[in-house]
Amino acid sequence: MRILVASDKFKGSLTGREACEAIATGLARGLGDVAECGLLPVADGGEGMARAILDAKGGRWIEAAVSDPLGRPVTAGYALIDGGDTAVMEMAEASGLWRVAENQRDPWRASTFGTGELMRHAAGTGAKRILLGIGGSATNDGGSGMAQALGFRFLDAA
Repeated sequence: MRILVASDKFKGSLTGREACEAIATGLARGLGDVAECGLLPVADGGEGMARAILDAKGGRWIEAAVSDPLGRPVTAGYALIDGGDTAVMEMAEASGLWRVAENQRDPWRASTFGTGELMRHAAGTGAKRILLGIGGSATNDGGSGMAQALGFRFLDAA
């Protein structure tokens, strides 16, 4: 019997891949050699999306120095697939809620600037397309920080 195990993360405990592996282990224990399990980690656009697509399509994981939602330096990553033509990234990698302690969360200060820095890095590697999942963000700036990191200027005419 062939079984496809497709699971998203269990937030705070398992990645999508780890969840798939745990489920497959349970099936193997229960069904023995009768079951042949294929693993397909899935994601909803938040944490784990880029790695799930990387697992499915192949490619490489790239890391870059960027800013977190409060402007502090961090390392964030993204997947390069399709021979480097496509970058797959999550807003949660650079601008994620997980990067900010509960007592520091402030939607008035948090910015997506780091996600824009990650996009700029991907463009610098030669990526022609960027697929961005926007779940898991600590921000509420509507992407203006991202745009600023990419060179946009916001002016007040008043």
